[in-house]
Amino acid sequence: MRIDAAAVELSFTSSSGPGGQNVNKRATRCQLRIALQNLPIHPEAVGRLRHMASHLVTDAGDLLIESDRERSQERNKDECFRKLRELLILAMKRPKVRRATKPSRGSKERRIEGKKRRGEIKKNRRADFD
Repeated sequence: MRIDAAAVELSFTSSSGPGGQNVNKRATRCQLRIALQNLPIHPEAVGRLRHMASHLVTDAGDLLIESDRERSQERNKDECFRKLRELLILAMKRPKVRRATKPSRGSKERRIEGKKRRGEIKKNRRADFD
């Protein structure tokens, strides 16, 4: 799967945290923005992505991914694309359909037998006051 380069908007700002003068001089923090409708995935997968990454989706319908872990602009850009790739892989995976099943006769009988056994143990603990 390929994403059109024109659909992706990258911006760089100065990062926060440790890093000495490097933080003050260089804009290493990367912010990747892409409109959800520009993603080359099925609309169903877009819905799953919107749900699972709701904290990354803006009101305008853009997916916003940021990274400032690394000290270089290039590595932060790679990190943003890695995060995007992971999100897309997760969104494209269809959830397994859960079908309700009933417990088997044997499992019901084993459960009742276990409950009876436990009840007998508790019953035998009681003192007999005749």
